Amino acid sequence: MARSTVSGAPVKSQARRSRALGRLVFLGPGLTYLIVLLLVPLALLLSYIPFRRGRFGGIVYELTGENFTRLIDPLYLDVVLGSLKIATIATVIALLVGYPTAYLIAQLPRKWKTIALVAIVLPFWTNFLVRIYAWIILLSGPGLVNSTLMDLGLIDKPLELLYNQGTIITGLIYSYLPLMVLPLYAAIEKLDPQLREASANLGARPARTFLSVTLPLTLPGVITGCLFVFVPSFGNFVVPELLGGGRSIMVGNLIRDQFLKARDWPFGATLSLALIAVLIVLLLLQAWSARRA
Repeated sequence: MARSTVSGAPVKSQARRSRALGRLVFLGPGLTYLIVLLLVPLALLLSYIPFRRGRFGGIVYELTGENFTRLIDPLYLDVVLGSLKIATIATVIALLVGYPTAYLIAQLPRKWKTIALVAIVLPFWTNFLVRIYAWIILLSGPGLVNSTLMDLGLIDKPLELLYNQGTIITGLIYSYLPLMVLPLYAAIEKLDPQLREASANLGARPARTFLSVTLPLTLPGVITGCLFVFVPSFGNFVVPELLGGGRSIMVGNLIRDQFLKARDWPFGATLSLALIAVLIVLLLLQAWSARRA
C-alpha cells in the first residue's frame, strides 16, 4: 500500500506539470500580447503622472501634484462633462434603436436570423475611417442629403448638417450600434418564450409583460450593450474630429492634444488615468449588476 502511494505521487506531480504546460501553451500568446502591447505601455504611460512638463515639452523628473489639481479646472471639467453627456445620449439612443432591432431578429426564422445578423455586423468589414468619411460626403453642403432635399423642394439652401454635436452623436451611434444589438440579441434569444406566454395567460398586457418579464430577464444584455457603446464613445476622438470639425472637444481629443500638440505628457497621462478609472468603475458596476440580475 505504501509502495503504491509513493509511486502515485510522482505520477500526479507529472500530470499537474503537464496540465500547467498545456495551459501555458494556450495562454502564452495571448498573455504575451497583453503584457507587451498593453501592460508595458500602460505602465510607462502612468509613470509620467507624478512629474511635470518641461518648458519646451517633454518631461522634467521633478515630483509634483499639479497634474491632479488641473483635472478639476473648469476648462477640463467641462470637456469631461461634455463627453459624458454625448456618450450617454449616444448610448441611450443606441439602446432605444437596438433593443427593438434585436427583439425582431430574435423572432425571425433561423435562416433569416443569420442573414439579419450578418447585415448588422457587415459595416465592421469596412475600415472605420472610410465609413466616417462616407458620412462627411453624405452630410456635406453639396452632399446627397442636401441635394435630395433641394431636389424635392423641401429646402432652398443646403443645411449645415456637419460639425455639430448632433452629427457627432449620429456618427457614434452608427459606429457602435452593432455592439448594442449583438448582446441584446444573445440575451433575448436565451429567453424562454413560455414565460411570456404564461404572463399573457395570466392577463398581463404586452407592455406589462415586457416590463415585468422580458426586460428584467434581458437586463444583463442591456447593461453589456450599454457598456460596449458608452466606453468607446466616451474616449473616441476620430468622430468628434472629423464629423464635429474639432468644434466639440471630447476627452479623447483632449488627451491626444496633450501628447501631440501641447507635448504635456504628464498631464496627458493623468487624463488617461482618469479615463481608465471611470471605465474601471463602469466595469465593476456592470459586473455587480450582472450578478444581481
